[in-house]
Formats: sequence, C-alpha cells, structure tokens
Amino acid sequence: MKKVLIVRYGEIALKGLNKSYFEKKLMKHIQANLMDLGKLRVHQGGGLVYVDMDGYDEDEVIERVIKVFGIVSVSPAYGFEKDLDVIYEAALEHMKKRMKEDTIKTFKVESRRGDKSFKMKSPEISRMVGGYVLEHSKDLKVDIHNPDLMLYVDIRDKAYIYSKKIAGHGGLPLGTNGKALILLSGGIDSPVAAWMMAKRGMNIEAVHYHSYPFTSERAKEKVIDLARILAKYCGNIRIHCVNLLPIQKEINEKCPEEEMTILSRRFMMKIAEKVAENRECNALVTGESLGQVASQTIQGLTVTNDAVDLPVFRPLIALDKVDIIDISKRINTYETSILPHEDCCTVFLPRRPVTKPRLDKMLKSESNLDVQRLVEEAVENIEVIHVSIEE
Repeated sequence: MKKVLIVRYGEIALKGLNKSYFEKKLMKHIQANLMDLGKLRVHQGGGLVYVDMDGYDEDEVIERVIKVFGIVSVSPAYGFEKDLDVIYEAALEHMKKRMKEDTIKTFKVESRRGDKSFKMKSPEISRMVGGYVLEHSKDLKVDIHNPDLMLYVDIRDKAYIYSKKIAGHGGLPLGTNGKALILLSGGIDSPVAAWMMAKRGMNIEAVHYHSYPFTSERAKEKVIDLARILAKYCGNIRIHCVNLLPIQKEINEKCPEEEMTILSRRFMMKIAEKVAENRECNALVTGESLGQVASQTIQGLTVTNDAVDLPVFRPLIALDKVDIIDISKRINTYETSILPHEDCCTVFLPRRPVTKPRLDKMLKSESNLDVQRLVEEAVENIEVIHVSIEE
C-alpha cells in the first residue's frame, strides 16, 4: 500500500478546451509548494491529482498543498491493487487506525467506481466492504444517516481508501488571470485583498508606502512579514517601497489640511499606476471597504479612481470589518497586521478629514502641486524587495 494525497479541483473542471492549461498550472504550483520537502511525485488521472507521500510528513504535505489556489479539497489515502480481499483488509485496517484516533461508534461506506471494468458496482462494493468491517469490529454499527465516520472506497487506476476530506480554498490557479499590483499597507485589509485576488488566479506584486523617518524601519519590516505569509499562497512577491513623505510635506504646505488624506491617496494611485505599467500589471488592487474610513466614502473612492486609467479592483468593497478579520485569521495574517507599528496615513493626519470630497475642488488644490515631478521622483527612488515562497 502506498500513502497518497488525493487532490480535487473545482472550477477547473468547467474550463472545456482550456482545461489542460489550468491543470498544468495547478500541478506546477503544487510542485512549487512542495519543492523544498524533496522530490514528491505529483501526477494526475481521471480528473484528480495525486501526491505520493510515502516517506514524508503527511501533515506538512497537506498544509502546503491546501494553500494552492484551485484546490477544493484533499484526502490522505492509501492506494493499492484492485483486489477485493486487499480492499477488505485495507478498509478494516483503516477503520482500526481511525478508532484509535477518535471516538467512533458508527460508520458508513461510500464507494465510487471510476473504473467501470471493475466487476462490482458501487452499491455492492459499499455493502461488501461495510459487511466485512462489521464482521471484524464488535464495537461498530452502521448508520447511513448520521455516521461518526464516512469510509470512502474509490476504484480508479488503483483502489483508494480514505476517510477525511480537508477543505481547500478553491478559486483558480495563480497566473491564469493576469497580474495585479496591490497597494499593501501593514493593516488588516490589504493583505486580505491581495489574497482574494490571487485566489481568482492573479499573480500579485505590491507597492508599499511609508514616510521614513516619520515611520520606522520596523513598520516596513511588518509589511515584509505579511508578504512572507502571503507568499505561501501567492508565490514570490516583489514589493516596491515608496517614501511618500516628500509628497505629504508639499500637500501639507500648499493644500487645505482636511484634503490631506484624499490628495495623498490620489498620489498613491498615480504612483502605483506608473509601477504597474512598468511591471506589466493589468490592474490595481486596494483593501478599501465602502464607508469604513473617511477616504472610503463613495465620493472619496470616485475622486481616487479619477487619478488613474487602470482598472481598480476592490475585493473587500462590500465586506464588514468582522468578515475581513475572519479571513485574515484564516490565512494567518491577522496577528501580524495588528502589531502596533505606524504607517504613512498617520503622518499629517487631519483633525477633520473631508468625507464627501468634490472632484473639482480636489483638482483645484492639486493644481498647486507639481504632480508630474513628484510622481516621477517617487518612482525613481523606489526600493525593491523580493519575498520568496521559500522564506
């Protein structure tokens, strides 16, 4: 018997003539996430992907594989020859093992016959295997409605026995839907937004704004730490670090105080667009949620949208803060995001920021600034940091 991980995918199965392209991307990302563990064989057949796990730590393999977007569930299983006597013994052995791990009093067998040449049909396989397990396990009973454990028998190229289905994140494999540039802060929202767009198959790069020396090096390290967590899902991430302080100083000197946040946001978008164009990104991504803060009113979003021509994706736009926090905890960014380090938005923070900005007024204030020069200087002085999936 061989220990294998059965990997199932969802939307990929609906891709018709493009299905093989998505399957190859999925296999590539599974292999990339397992690369530093050794040479695990990853192969496919019958609409499933298999990872041979003999000699490897099962929990570690599962933890890495379920981070790959496109996967809906995985099952640690045993694969062996399609012989009834072998199937009976394997099922019994598996049940005994699970009974040692958990309190199991009832079970149900569910079978699938992918190989139609196998002599028994699925219902008969379930009855025969269930009967054999019952005969050799005095403390077990069958419960077809609410069993403590589901025992699965899958007849394909081999026979497979398993009893766990561990949920993945779904979505589409990375790199199947272009590339986007995320405006990545050290807060809770933007890492979740990056994760959500990567889940839809987008490769991710990041631009991060700081106001050094008004903000500390540790604040920047916090963002790098977040990128390291995201890289486990999103692959290698390039971070473009921009010092926004020269722009903030000019806005503070030449524009009304209450407009600082919105005008700074417009500059962030303009700089991000330049970076995105240089890096051949197809869109910008932000962590904004409608009405969450003063700059995220519908009027504020309209004014910041006007600053760029690229499409701006806001995957969190309709989520409550509690929904965003729940996702951040699930993907392990929350504890890093709440570390108490300042960001550039706290510099020159207005006492009463405008919440319903008018575009004509913002453009009039912006005309007091040499916008092109400020954007070009910011882009010229970018620091690039590479975060690897293996870190």
